[in-house]
Amino acid sequence: MDAEAKARKWALVALVAALVVLGGTLFVMSFDRAATVAAPVAGEETIEQLQDAVKARPEDGEAWARLGRALFDRGDFPAAVPALERAAALLPGKAGLLSLLGEARFKVARGGMPPAALAAFRKALAIDPGEPASRYYLAVAKDLEGDHEGAIADWLALLADTPPGSPWEADLRQTIEQVGKINGIETASRLAKVKQPASAGPPPTAVAAGLPGPTAEQVQDAAKLSPGQQMDMGRGMVERLEGRLKTDPSNVAGWIMLMRSRMTLKEPERAKAALAAAIAANPGERVRLEAEARALGVPR
Repeated sequence: MDAEAKARKWALVALVAALVVLGGTLFVMSFDRAATVAAPVAGEETIEQLQDAVKARPEDGEAWARLGRALFDRGDFPAAVPALERAAALLPGKAGLLSLLGEARFKVARGGMPPAALAAFRKALAIDPGEPASRYYLAVAKDLEGDHEGAIADWLALLADTPPGSPWEADLRQTIEQVGKINGIETASRLAKVKQPASAGPPPTAVAAGLPGPTAEQVQDAAKLSPGQQMDMGRGMVERLEGRLKTDPSNVAGWIMLMRSRMTLKEPERAKAALAAAIAANPGERVRLEAEARALGVPR
């Protein structure tokens, strides 16, 4: 088996393992909360099922995290906040979970940075000083308070710690440029001087979901299937994911997974169609979806 065939085989194995375990969500979400947010909403679980799960297991922090993430992805931030608060209380030490809670609190406020959101971001950074989402939003707080120069300096520092191709890189650069333009602060030369760390490999894709990838055992289990079985299982799961998105088109994380899956299955035109459908259903997420599509190599 040549190198390209081996690479394709293991990409398919990982896809199958991920779809089996995660029910159709992505491995990593924006701002790299993958290692710190408990399992997010699984593609097979409805909000009602997740609510039933926390009622049945009120001390299950991961169940609360899945519910909070699902509500967040639906844009129901007022409902997401208490679920994420409960998850954070049951799962202390999760910087990514705290940053997601802070973001939900910020979105509920609809203008201004509430103290509770700041507290969550600061607590996240006390656990993980490099947590990018919290760093980003603390700079947002400076900008909202009128310290535009301080905000830009913090964002530039975050960019300097951001590997090229990271899901948030394009939006971060755009934020720096726009805030500079609005406030008469020159940013082009400063952006050009930023030295980012070398990328360790293919850029991670965002999701909205915050899950680790499949474990070694899960990948090994998938690898035991024949190539035909792997392909059939993968295609079946992807088709079911696509069917769910027709009834729940607001699931942005699901659309990103669908694009990723189509590219893994060597179906770039179907990935392109998924991007178009995702944008049509979620016009407010266009920038994010297009950034994810670029990272995945979806044709335009």
